[in-house]
Amino acid sequence: MATLLLDRSDLEVRSIGDALALYENGSRSGTVPLKLVERMIIQGSRTRLDSAVLIKLAEAGASTLLLSPRASRRVAIVLGPAHNDAAVRLAQGRRVTDEAFCTAWAHALVLAKLKRQHALLVRAEQRRPDRRKALHDAREPLAGIVGRLTREAVGSLDCASLRGLEGSAARLYFQGLSALFADSLGFTGRNRRPPRDPVNACLSLAYTLLHFEAVRMAHVAGLDPLLGFYHRPAFGRESLASDLIEPLRPWADEWVWQRFSSRELTDEHFSRDKSACLLGKAGRGRFYAAWERHAPAGRRWLRQRCSRLARELRKEGEPWLIDADEEDF
Repeated sequence: MATLLLDRSDLEVRSIGDALALYENGSRSGTVPLKLVERMIIQGSRTRLDSAVLIKLAEAGASTLLLSPRASRRVAIVLGPAHNDAAVRLAQGRRVTDEAFCTAWAHALVLAKLKRQHALLVRAEQRRPDRRKALHDAREPLAGIVGRLTREAVGSLDCASLRGLEGSAARLYFQGLSALFADSLGFTGRNRRPPRDPVNACLSLAYTLLHFEAVRMAHVAGLDPLLGFYHRPAFGRESLASDLIEPLRPWADEWVWQRFSSRELTDEHFSRDKSACLLGKAGRGRFYAAWERHAPAGRRWLRQRCSRLARELRKEGEPWLIDADEEDF
């Protein structure tokens, strides 16, 4: 087991030796060895656990994501011990102020994301000939933006210009993507805070899980999740994690489309609370089970990307370190 999902009411988690014991209504319902847990997600209302559980998980290198019970909104992340490699953090902090580096990073990031968006629309057009015109009308101008970014020399477009192109591409992409879903779902484009239709509710939750994984992988690699190069550092935002997941968003979008096209998720799995659309407990069960089957490829990509970036930064940061034994006290 890599992920322990707690999404039941009146559930209690206790630490017993090298395992977690699960209790429902006072009766023990299961035991999970700590060595099998990489991440824990808590969404159930009235889930109870003490600090010993979080300490044990952190010591084992597992991370915990706490979501609001109904809206699936992130509340907090609990990470394990920090990486001790100061060289990586030093170089990362310097690179945040390096305009040429940030521009090159942003260019590669946006281009990778837009290429994957275009590729998804191409596949969708092949699978859904009945929606060919809508998909073609979105795909063709999106291809033009991809072509421009491919031709432009790296560094010729600043981050502001890249954000403008990314925004234009997003409008075209979601215009095409919306043609793939049943009209009854009410999906006409991206919306959030709160998501107002079933598709956006699933997109938001998928992105939240991806972001959590990016924070976790950055932390494990010794990177600072707060210091991004395209998403600039901002109070309370893991900007590097936001950077890292951009190329994976179309991968998550296609997965959400498959959940609805296969009718694994339907409108019946959702409820409305004022303007918010909420994924119900039965729907969450289906969502998380399918996500665990799909997620390993994305997690592997994030782990490799973070490891590679950390290696590059470590080489730059090591000359700035001193030998602790040589310090005078």
